[in-house]
Amino acid sequence: MSGFDERRTEPRLRYHWPVWYAPENSEEVSQGQMVDVTSVAAAFTCQDLHQGPYPFQHIKTRFSVPLNGPDDSFEMRDFVREGMVRRVERISDNLHRVVVAFHEPLPMKPGLQEAATEMAMA
Repeated sequence: MSGFDERRTEPRLRYHWPVWYAPENSEEVSQGQMVDVTSVAAAFTCQDLHQGPYPFQHIKTRFSVPLNGPDDSFEMRDFVREGMVRRVERISDNLHRVVVAFHEPLPMKPGLQEAATEMAMA
């Protein structure tokens, strides 16, 4: 028995692409770097925590997800999602990892697309 309690309900799509975020009802937008995404949550890194995000804060995110087409084509699909910050982890002095749970899930499970995962990791 490993002692590790796996709570994931679907695989994550890991990729590095810009993500923009802002507190709900705010015009001040900041940029981060996507780490991974599922249909219900995302993790991204950011540098400046002066204005947040912070745990339990409601934020709006804008990001793109790589998708594979039926003919092995590749495209990016844009999403805007509001959600609640679940965790903020300090990675270094000026880099933090933010986990946000979406209020509305994505229409697909990004981590279940093998071709998109392979392209994103390349």
